[in-house]
Amino acid sequence: MALRGHMLFTDKDFELVVLSLSRMTFLNCNEKFILLNKLDSLHALSILSIEDISNVFNRKLRASWDAGFVINSAKKDQKYMSRTGISWLLYGDKRFPKILEQIADPPFLLYYRGDISVLSNPGVSVVGTRKITGDSISACVEFCKAACLDGVNVISGLAFGVDKRAHEGALAAYYEAEDASKLGRTIAVLPGAIDQIVPVSHRKLALDILRSGGLLLSEYPPGVGAEPFRFVQRNRIIAGLSEATVVIQAPPGSGAMLTAEFALEYDREVMFHKAAFSESSMRISAFEKARLSNPAIENKSNLNKLKNDPALFVDDGAPIIEDYADFIKCLHEAPGKRGQNG
Repeated sequence: MALRGHMLFTDKDFELVVLSLSRMTFLNCNEKFILLNKLDSLHALSILSIEDISNVFNRKLRASWDAGFVINSAKKDQKYMSRTGISWLLYGDKRFPKILEQIADPPFLLYYRGDISVLSNPGVSVVGTRKITGDSISACVEFCKAACLDGVNVISGLAFGVDKRAHEGALAAYYEAEDASKLGRTIAVLPGAIDQIVPVSHRKLALDILRSGGLLLSEYPPGVGAEPFRFVQRNRIIAGLSEATVVIQAPPGSGAMLTAEFALEYDREVMFHKAAFSESSMRISAFEKARLSNPAIENKSNLNKLKNDPALFVDDGAPIIEDYADFIKCLHEAPGKRGQNG
């Protein structure tokens, strides 16, 4: 038997309860813990109705809830994960990254494949557009390679463009290093389950990340697909896993700029690589601004996207960096020293 706070479970039953709670998408992390602390067995969960759960939180939950179905799904997860090498990490576990515990809406569980111990390394989140241009490609690869050689993890999202080049730069450090033991690794945070690699063409890249001692992370249980809203949820974890987010190249309104917004909300550093303001980057930004400003398609969403403009972030004090060495220098400078001119 295993004692969890005041709860007495078998290890297997505790895992099933936790995996079941992970599938209760109508509750946030804190609410899941409140419910967990009121349970003393798997049976106690199995007899809960949606009304019972509503009463716990003193509000009416308009959610579909079938305890038997969810517990059976958790049992399938348990078997599938054991077979495929997927593990999980509960919020509050000593291995759970403390920096991620500090965000407003942390994940209840992290599902992972790879070496979870790398989360103890310092990290930098590297984000940007899927349609990366030539000058930004080399900038991204060199930045991430230098970071890993310095023992710093590179965190990104396994997408096309900047994400892919970020992971490749980190892998280049691994392939070239004589002693890989002191390297940072690369961590891919997925917008769906660990077994739902998107894009499919990046499965080999995901495998290379694992072979290099890196990590695949997700807050979603097996089988959960990468729906559009989950990309936004994923971005908050990318921002939450490090003290600094670096935007390599991103037009206004892009997902990368949402990640930068999350980082600011968490009181983290946001920096822009100079490649974000190269000639090709500015052409892309101008085109995107014109598209979002088109009166024929003007809507509130587009107006909000226009506010997520790299130039506006810099006007508000976000620094522009030259390379990884300049990134480290910038981290130790007084806030606002670089101002609008970088």
